[in-house]
Amino acid sequence: MIAKLKGRLDSTGIDHAIIDVGGVGYLVGASSRTLAALGPVGEAVTVHTEMLVAEDSIRLVGFARAEERDWFRLLTGVQGVGSRVALAILSALEPIELHRAVVTGDKAMIARANGVGPKLAQRIVNELKDRIGAAPTPMGAPGTAPIAIPAAGHAADALSALQNLGFRPAEASTAVAAAEEELGEGATLDALVRLALRKAAK
Repeated sequence: MIAKLKGRLDSTGIDHAIIDVGGVGYLVGASSRTLAALGPVGEAVTVHTEMLVAEDSIRLVGFARAEERDWFRLLTGVQGVGSRVALAILSALEPIELHRAVVTGDKAMIARANGVGPKLAQRIVNELKDRIGAAPTPMGAPGTAPIAIPAAGHAADALSALQNLGFRPAEASTAVAAAEEELGEGATLDALVRLALRKAAK
């Protein structure tokens, strides 16, 4: 699984970018928000990625921030939300805006995205509301802190593993972060998942 690309921005299109990594050009689909954040062609970039495997194709979707990638995973887990719709939502809304819209049940905010009607927006709210925890507040403001989602590598894979086992993103994120802090950066994925599971089960 390709979790991250670090290289040079070769070119961009309406809905994709090509990242040159050691002379190999990786085509990654991307939201307009991610494309705008990548900067000018020729500059060094780091893109967090999600690999989509189908019967007849393998595609990469790229994100300027790991937080956007994790929201992409959440959104595509909702029935009726494919990769194109998820990217349209992430083009229309910042992750913090999307989080707030889901928690407050603001389906009209989600329906601002291209291809998202009222019924689908309501389904997104219904299916994600119990999975994402309390709404984040602006940085430095009192109240609930944003979910600390692990950035990449083994931490991101461990987070995905815990969520697949049924843990909510907030619970999984806290457990993985605590396990990573205890084990250090050199921890194997297996050790990280095992310790995170113990911490999440407490």
